[in-house]
Amino acid sequence: MISYEGLENVLKEKGIGKTELSKQLGFSTRTIAKIAKKEKLSKRSIQKIADYLGESPDVIMKEISDNNILQLLREEKEMKMSGGLYHELQVRMTYNSNHIEGSKLSEDQTRQIFETSTLDARDGIPVDDILETVHHFRAIDYVIDIAEDELTEDIIKHLHYILKHDTKDSTIEWFAVGDYKKRANVVGGHQTSKPSEVHKHLKALIDDYNAKENVTIEDIIAFHAEFEYIHPFQDGNGRVGRLIALKECLRHNVIPFILEDTKKSFYYRGLAKWKNEKGWLTDTCLDGQDTFVRLLDMLEIPHE
Repeated sequence: MISYEGLENVLKEKGIGKTELSKQLGFSTRTIAKIAKKEKLSKRSIQKIADYLGESPDVIMKEISDNNILQLLREEKEMKMSGGLYHELQVRMTYNSNHIEGSKLSEDQTRQIFETSTLDARDGIPVDDILETVHHFRAIDYVIDIAEDELTEDIIKHLHYILKHDTKDSTIEWFAVGDYKKRANVVGGHQTSKPSEVHKHLKALIDDYNAKENVTIEDIIAFHAEFEYIHPFQDGNGRVGRLIALKECLRHNVIPFILEDTKKSFYYRGLAKWKNEKGWLTDTCLDGQDTFVRLLDMLEIPHE
């Protein structure tokens, strides 16, 4: 749903009518009618209005999601609200997702970085652990911003870029930050897609997934598993995969799941056995959904 409440308030404050606005900006009556009907304007039109009125485009037009959780995350993100769902999602998902991949930062240290942009670090904390923590915060922001967009390869590549840019890996000539792997890799003893096959395999997976009419938590879990079997990037596949799962849960009004580091062995077992037995990974992800529900209950956020 689109809201032009901000635009209406600014026009009222400045004593400008829609007819005058249309005349000054050279808009057609159809464009102005879209505002009355609460239809979405192009980014170019919104920017022209914002520039003319001296306001931010976010003030002029806001998209209000029917998904209560997504809308709350967007509002708290915009407000930079402390102690709410956005705050806790950032800290808990970032800590657990990075720790699953071997980060040495504790949850308290992750929280300190998010809340104060500082860290009282002991010796032995790799710089990349700190960088990838900050990058993961930004990746969650990106997911919240584009949650309702159809999933594409470009979105997936951009998530990888956000996570891995400026890290040690980005200095390696053959390590493709924000692009598919250049060298073949084996994960957990399983062969993954060859570099030459990644685009074909991932495109087929995305096309099949996007064609589903009513996406369920099971569909999102299945996409996550198949994504990890493709393993499109040289490194960072697990974190990118879990961010995609968050995005798709928010897109399809499914309660997200947070995979806790303490359940890492169950998670890896579920991925390893996926081709022959779906239940292990499904149960682990549903347990992660229960973790998210407990967070909602603690914050007294409706979720039925």
